[in-house]
Amino acid sequence: MSSQNINSESQAPPRTPLSDEQRRFLDSALRVNQAGELAATLIYTAQTPPVVKAHPHLRSLMKHMYDQEAGHFKTFNELLAKHRVRPTAMYPVWQAAASVLGWTTGMMGREAAMACTEAVETEIGNHYNGQVRELFRWMQELKDKGEELDPELKVLIDDIKRIRDEELEHLDHALENDAKEAKPYEPITDIIRYGCRSAIWISERV
Repeated sequence: MSSQNINSESQAPPRTPLSDEQRRFLDSALRVNQAGELAATLIYTAQTPPVVKAHPHLRSLMKHMYDQEAGHFKTFNELLAKHRVRPTAMYPVWQAAASVLGWTTGMMGREAAMACTEAVETEIGNHYNGQVRELFRWMQELKDKGEELDPELKVLIDDIKRIRDEELEHLDHALENDAKEAKPYEPITDIIRYGCRSAIWISERV
């Protein structure tokens, strides 16, 4: 090994392991994210047949959003395995609830299906933003101490930011396709947003 490499290694900031509190945060974050992406794939699976039957031109959009959610789900499955995090014990409940929500809003029509997407993605976008802020806070605190976050967590931040941006893209698609024309708009979105918050709270803990 060259002296240049030795010097660069000796000058690199030390990497600090996660504290117990940070480990708990990461475990709960990944558990919730995986459950949320599972739910998203099931919602689109149930919505797509009735929506596309009534509006064939939406086939490619529904497939695009489903494919992105399936990719997100795959990413978080891999992250759960890598970081040895157990899935939420509520997994079967969220599976059933997501399928029912998707089927119900799909049968109510395009506007209701899009209102569902708007509500879900609003909550999920806020949730991912909170995770990104927390992870950046860790990085800043370590930087202030002359230490460095594990490179794998830097990759995790990039993954969450990318997934968040794709979820917000879905929100834009929903608004472009008359989500706010759903009848009744406010009860639909309020119930779904409250349900998402409740599911996040429960999955963080169970």
